[in-house]
Amino acid sequence: MDKKTKIIATISDRHCDVPFIKQLFENGMNVVRINTAHLDASGMDKIINNVRSVSKEIALLIDTKGPEVRTTTLGEGMGGEHLEIKTGDQIKIYGRPNQVTTAQEICVSYPNFVTDVTVGTHVLIDDGLIDLLVKSKDDECLLCESQNDALLGNRKSVNVPGVSINLPSVTERDKKNILFAIDRKVDFIAHSFVRSKQDVLDILNILKMYNSPIKVIAKIENQEGVNNIDEIIDTAYGIMIARGDLGIEIPEEKIPGIQRIVIRKCVVAKKPVIVATQMLQSMIQNPRPTRAEVTDIANAIFYRTDALMLSGETAEGKYAVQAVHTMAKIAAESEKTKLKDNDIRIPYRYEDKDIASFLAKQAVESIDALDIKALVTDSRTGKTARYLAAYRGDKPVLAICYDEPLIRQLALSYGVIPFYQEKHKDEDTRHYFFAALKMLIENGYLHFNDKVAYLSGGNSEGSGATFLEINAIDSIFADQKAYLLPNF
Repeated sequence: MDKKTKIIATISDRHCDVPFIKQLFENGMNVVRINTAHLDASGMDKIINNVRSVSKEIALLIDTKGPEVRTTTLGEGMGGEHLEIKTGDQIKIYGRPNQVTTAQEICVSYPNFVTDVTVGTHVLIDDGLIDLLVKSKDDECLLCESQNDALLGNRKSVNVPGVSINLPSVTERDKKNILFAIDRKVDFIAHSFVRSKQDVLDILNILKMYNSPIKVIAKIENQEGVNNIDEIIDTAYGIMIARGDLGIEIPEEKIPGIQRIVIRKCVVAKKPVIVATQMLQSMIQNPRPTRAEVTDIANAIFYRTDALMLSGETAEGKYAVQAVHTMAKIAAESEKTKLKDNDIRIPYRYEDKDIASFLAKQAVESIDALDIKALVTDSRTGKTARYLAAYRGDKPVLAICYDEPLIRQLALSYGVIPFYQEKHKDEDTRHYFFAALKMLIENGYLHFNDKVAYLSGGNSEGSGATFLEINAIDSIFADQKAYLLPNF
């Protein structure tokens, strides 16, 4: 309960032993990210098995590669692992995925690359470290001029800012990894380079074919994704603002504004939102963060993000555990010092007649007015818990989950502490409510003289909350048999 902002840590199969994962979890990690771009099935299995042996509460998120373009491998005699490029070099680019790259010809993984790219645009390679200006083109290649000195390695990323690359949303490798994720019952798929809602639907259609409950997170990494952000938010379970490729595709000075706008849209839509990339980049090599990184994390929290993600910091960094611990400390302090005047106002539209949203808003507003210590809800789909998270109250949301995977789905929602209660057909919600309160007291989350707000539903499963009860715990326990609620 020290922090409400959730932390995602990227884990490599080279460093995923059980004690290490346990340390990350104990220091504040909520979700493990598996980057499929650098792993095969055996490596992913190793991570998944070790994570699950540590805790059932840790959610698993797998990335797809999505519609990306990369350079091919370097040919023999190209200087080993790197090809030297000088300013002013004349370089041809070909869409030949099966041909190696040489000093005169850079080949890329997308066959129609030359068709899609126009003269006058910049082709950025290796996260923008190499800038090639397209001077002319013919049917086979782009003739480019290098704008800087650089070294080109094997299979580096290729970005063309402002140009729509007509790649399919889901590659064959993606399909294979999605089926792997379904088989291993992971919790989230983060789809890369989402351009429109159709890209999300392409993943959802595969999941539907296999009756999989996996939730889709849309990674926003290009201008198309930003342009279509509203329809993407409507379609996806949540959003990741992936600032690495986004900062290459879009002028860097625009990134903070886009980040703030996307966070606001997600919070208003009551969808989880993640800020990712270079949050603590310096801690890959150093035991302490820069002041700019500390401020970056704090600002993301001041903007009201649900979660923050670590990439190389935990996948390959020297100070992985310290990075998670540092992020958790910054998050906890930022949550304490954020100004309520800057809170995102979540409008409740009465014409929607969404009872769960209305009750969630009243519950959060009761925290200060009635000195509420916690918001308690029993959850079958996570809907009410996510609504409570969206209104960003100062007190924790304690979610009683009757479905074990739901614990992990709520691992991305701000301020939600989910816990599992096994359900028996001969027990009713009265039993679970009292059992949950007893457990929360025994574990130090609550005390007998605390007041709690309890949101639950009396209708069919998945309908959301239909009533709000505010009471002191000692009064609730004073006469359990006489204590009545609509769902008892």
